[in-house]
Amino acid sequence: QHYYITNNLRKWLKQYSNSNLKKKTSSRKYIMPNFPKIGPDNDNGEASEPPPTVPKSLRAAQPPTPQDQGRHLQRLGHSDGVKASYRREKWRSRSMSISSNGNDVSSSGSVSSRSSFSSESGSSDEEEDAKFDPREREQKNSAGQSDFCVRNIKLATFGRREIEIAQEEMSALILLRNKLNSEKSLEGARILVCTHITAQSAVLMETLLACGAKIRVCSCNIHSTQNEVAAALAESGLNIYAWKNMTEKGFWWCIDQCVAADFPSETATVEGEGVNKNVWANMILDDGGDLTHHLYKNYPDKFNNISGIVEENIAGIHRLYQMSRQGKLPAPVMNVNDSVTKTKFDNFYASRESVTDAIKRSTDCMIGGKLVVILGYGEVGKGCAAAFQGIGCNVMVTEVDPICAIQAAMQGFRIVRLEDVVHHADIVVTCTGNKNVVTRDHMNKLKKGCILANMGHSSVEIDVSSLATNELRWERIRSQVHHIHWPDGKYIVLLAKGGLANHNCSSIPSFVISVTATTQALALIELYKAPPTRYKADVYLLPKKMDEYKADVYLLPKKMDEYVAQLHLTVFNAHITELTREQAAFLNINRTGPFKSQHYKY
Repeated sequence: QHYYITNNLRKWLKQYSNSNLKKKTSSRKYIMPNFPKIGPDNDNGEASEPPPTVPKSLRAAQPPTPQDQGRHLQRLGHSDGVKASYRREKWRSRSMSISSNGNDVSSSGSVSSRSSFSSESGSSDEEEDAKFDPREREQKNSAGQSDFCVRNIKLATFGRREIEIAQEEMSALILLRNKLNSEKSLEGARILVCTHITAQSAVLMETLLACGAKIRVCSCNIHSTQNEVAAALAESGLNIYAWKNMTEKGFWWCIDQCVAADFPSETATVEGEGVNKNVWANMILDDGGDLTHHLYKNYPDKFNNISGIVEENIAGIHRLYQMSRQGKLPAPVMNVNDSVTKTKFDNFYASRESVTDAIKRSTDCMIGGKLVVILGYGEVGKGCAAAFQGIGCNVMVTEVDPICAIQAAMQGFRIVRLEDVVHHADIVVTCTGNKNVVTRDHMNKLKKGCILANMGHSSVEIDVSSLATNELRWERIRSQVHHIHWPDGKYIVLLAKGGLANHNCSSIPSFVISVTATTQALALIELYKAPPTRYKADVYLLPKKMDEYKADVYLLPKKMDEYVAQLHLTVFNAHITELTREQAAFLNINRTGPFKSQHYKY
């Protein structure tokens, strides 16, 4: 029917117009023909009356059938004309069927917004999986193993492809993996890993496995897990416990499953104790300190068996410093968070790349010209402020540290207090790592439609618990986006329920994560390979020389930072200038580095 109208409407109009012109009527008005109604039924669902007879002068030839088209093509010399005609007709019918049933494909074949591949839309299978608690499912990978808990093991193929794509941007970490693979630098290491389960972190985990380590993995964030990546790791035989949007109870259950079970070992049991200590974990790779705290609180015997901890987050570092002052640390800690490669790359560049992307993906709003308030001007705050400034926003900064405040002022940002500008803010982004920097009083004063997002690791920077009251109504707009409605009609837009906006609503560049992951791998190797007398139970920022360890706090060695940076420079085809002997002697440094003093601020 559609084909009949579109191909013959112009012919009908032309024929009818010519017939009226021949009559030479004085009014010169053209009367539209009474076209037959398309469809068997009318609006009432009843059988429609037969269409009126179309005058012979207005009749057009019926559209050719596929057989007619095929015979025509055969006359032109196309032997496969009938088959080709049938294929075209079949494709046309299929396209019209999809367009009429799903409204996902337009008549031109383009994909509409309803069939978007973004994480917000989701698929029916994912929505169905979300109704079930993964802890209640019994799943096995292709090898028959079941010591894992993920959302759906069937997503493994898709997750493997995600990991392969991430590897393309993490070539430096792959280069390090290839160098250390033959050495098996982590042979015998049993590592408990608590981090974001993403395609980028999966590359790090597989690097640790390639170096000879055994690992058990759980997530450090309830919202940031990529289910397909977790499924791919489980399919490869990894003991992993993580899924996206888990509850608080499920979060601690996953950590407990990760730390409670022992690693498989063939060594004999220790005499007189009945416990094989060799199967316990001896290393921790943490992000936020949750796993370390849980192990210390619930499994003190296993905690005392730990020989090294690597922590990459400011929240976890604060916890470990407190334990160090109280004399409760059983092992030395490597503070990756304050390394140059972490603060300058992961914190600054990753935040600058992802904060605006997270907001635009989640809200579909125009950001340019908005009034944005950045809470905190550390490395994360610097990256966020630069991103909003570059896109044309009016950026203001709140800060408690006068040094950071004057840095923001010298960059052209106005230093304010949140309570003074909260009425006018269009976007509020927290980057402090502190608690309750945005309170209920602040949120009561926010304007209608204000976007509230958190870029700091701590999920308590926004006092989300104060919004769980009967007077406020929560409306889920899409995944990780909620409207909080006030009784007076005002609403604010809350991203990721106060969790990390970039991890939950967007993605982080794989290249930036490669820098941090390479630093973490080297820190684990250094702790594991170091002689027993090199480290004491303290928090360290790796010193300049590896044989000068004392019970003190040191900076990450410039040599290691420079090595990580040098690995990643190959991506840019960069060529480093070499110092001459005279130049090196003049600066009193080694020709191969380190090139900066320990306290140099990049």
